[in-house]
Amino acid sequence: MIPTQATADIFLPVQAELQAVEAKLRQAALGNQHPALTSALEHLLASGGKRVRPAMALLTGRLFDADRQRTVALAAAIEMLHTATLVHDDLIDGSLLRRGLPTLNAQWTPGATVLTGDFLFARAAELATETESVRVIKEFSRTLMIIVNGEINQMFVGRGEASREGYVQRIFAKTASLFAVAAEAAAVLGGADERTITAMRSFGREVGMAFQIVDDVLDFTADATRLGKPVGSDLRQGLFTLPVLRYLERHPDDADLADLLNGHPNDAKRVERAVEAVRGSGAIADALDEAKAYVGRAQGALAPLPGSDCRRALYDLADYIVSRTT
Repeated sequence: MIPTQATADIFLPVQAELQAVEAKLRQAALGNQHPALTSALEHLLASGGKRVRPAMALLTGRLFDADRQRTVALAAAIEMLHTATLVHDDLIDGSLLRRGLPTLNAQWTPGATVLTGDFLFARAAELATETESVRVIKEFSRTLMIIVNGEINQMFVGRGEASREGYVQRIFAKTASLFAVAAEAAAVLGGADERTITAMRSFGREVGMAFQIVDDVLDFTADATRLGKPVGSDLRQGLFTLPVLRYLERHPDDADLADLLNGHPNDAKRVERAVEAVRGSGAIADALDEAKAYVGRAQGALAPLPGSDCRRALYDLADYIVSRTT
């Protein structure tokens, strides 16, 4: 993928490596497999994405002078794992659109969709082995378990839950854990000391938390065409994200949200009223302020590191997270 104008300058120090990641992803989609599977994988990998996670791994790897081939393999594994989680998420949520394009489960049977996601998980693991680091492979596997456990928690507990603690746990598992391992594992490959590795994991985690909060804000504020899915999708599924939680702090007696929280049928009219209420309140600004606080902590984690183009790019990447509109 060619970076957007907003990220082109940020990704510039690792542009050649990003192209190598794209080539490795395409190569990983090929092999001795059913032609329909190859076609599906090519569609998934070509359907877009900001490539923020692999860029974070590559910038961190360059910051610590990690071996280029091993860092490219890590970045490709991270992106492949992310793609696999999207396939399963779309099936679980019944989503028919992503980035404005039909999802795989909109075209295939549930069984075929699950198996495609499984195949992508296996490909991601295979790519992770190319880092030749047992520690990285272990952290990669642990992250996959965190993501899957988080999805199970969301299915059995998270829907209809209006808990800040539950929300924080959910978005760490869903999003921030993958950002965290991208930065941490790249620092490991670069031979960083333990204190620095911990700092980079914190950087990735905080950026990932901010990324998901902004995603949850855009679910209310973005145009459906640009968003690539219906506005208020999370609320329609009974997921109470930070904008809703902040709105409930201001308006605890809102009847529509109370009905949704209590499991009453979430008809379209009720959801539309709730979306407009959140949009028209200060909850959106409150949520964005929290995202900016996460970014501030992420940038603070970079402060002890020597100045370089890559450290500046990581700093700017964190800023981009809270300024994006898609």
